[in-house]
Amino acid sequence: MSHQNPIVSNTILNEFKTCTQLQYNGQLSIKSSKGHQWIFYYRLGRIVWATGGIHPFRRWRRQMAQHCPEIDVDKIRLSYEDISRDYWDYHLLEILYKKQKIQREQIHSIVDSTIAELFFDLAQEADFTSVTCHRSQQVILEMPMSFTSADVSLKQMQESWKLWSEAGLTNLYPDLAPVLRKPEQLQQLVSSAVYNNFVTFINGKYTLRDLAVKMKQNLLPVARSLLPYILKGIIELVEVPDLPLTVVEAQKNPTATPQKKTTAPLVACVDDSPQVCKILEEILTSNGLRFIKIQDAVQALPTLIQDKPDLIFLDLMMPVASGYEICTQLRRISSFANTPVIILTGNDGLLDRVRAKVAGSTDFLAKPVASDKVMGIVRKYLPIPAASTKTNTSKLQSL
Repeated sequence: MSHQNPIVSNTILNEFKTCTQLQYNGQLSIKSSKGHQWIFYYRLGRIVWATGGIHPFRRWRRQMAQHCPEIDVDKIRLSYEDISRDYWDYHLLEILYKKQKIQREQIHSIVDSTIAELFFDLAQEADFTSVTCHRSQQVILEMPMSFTSADVSLKQMQESWKLWSEAGLTNLYPDLAPVLRKPEQLQQLVSSAVYNNFVTFINGKYTLRDLAVKMKQNLLPVARSLLPYILKGIIELVEVPDLPLTVVEAQKNPTATPQKKTTAPLVACVDDSPQVCKILEEILTSNGLRFIKIQDAVQALPTLIQDKPDLIFLDLMMPVASGYEICTQLRRISSFANTPVIILTGNDGLLDRVRAKVAGSTDFLAKPVASDKVMGIVRKYLPIPAASTKTNTSKLQSL
């Protein structure tokens, strides 16, 4: 594929142009065949915010570190209501602005930088996979604090992607993290000062974008400087999980009389397979339990936080985010510290069990799922009657 004149598909270009011409108010959602999703929020035909991508929390942390260094992000405590919004990141900026913690100029810089980053990711993704667009007026940001021209952003994106490609970085994704694999070989090639910097920062914890902010440099020269070592196998780029902010429960009124829970326990299933979700739904609802399904891994965390299930079945292998990553993120949230998380997998191997345990899972259930196994797990961790009801086991097919 030629990258001399990189350009996003005409479908996407036309969609952005249409939104501008119609002075559109609402969301423009773009989803790739890999399952990655970006949402651009429009007001009067101009982009006022954008969300999505692989690491929304890391991105917000970077933007704050770069444009609002006076804010200690690790001291921010989010409520479930905050995090359940698709545009939670923009909502936080609004709160900080209303509390006079940050200025409008800082928000403008964060908005522009965030949109530019997501446009770049969209260009890189669209250069290799197909994407689809969808408009919705379900959410309209009524009082935006910054307006960005889509035409200007598209031109900047094409220029950035062209420079990235010409530097030989086409296959390097900025959200991957470099890790030093051959320190002895590196030590022979660079000075001791440079080597010490590599050991300090190239540890698999920081993505290329994170490193650029830490080093106060642009992303392009940072990636370009690491490329020779990546090509030699001295450095490897690896996937890393997102870094969510702290979520706390709202303080309960100590004088209020505790209400007895009368509703049936709620069980969630996070699995991209419609068949798995359907079978689990039949088993659980026929046994008097409430059930929710989540087939998009990107929406797993906000949906779980909003609905607060009593037990979670979590698929191990999903696009965008694995069961390990989602489980790890859940355990960082105080209210999910003790929620039973049952890993679902078609490969009942020892390595999977060990990794799942390290990530914080409670138990393990191998596919294909069957009524007796599912209810055995549920009864093990939830206080429900032991008597079975009308589950039709003939419908429980192998997956």
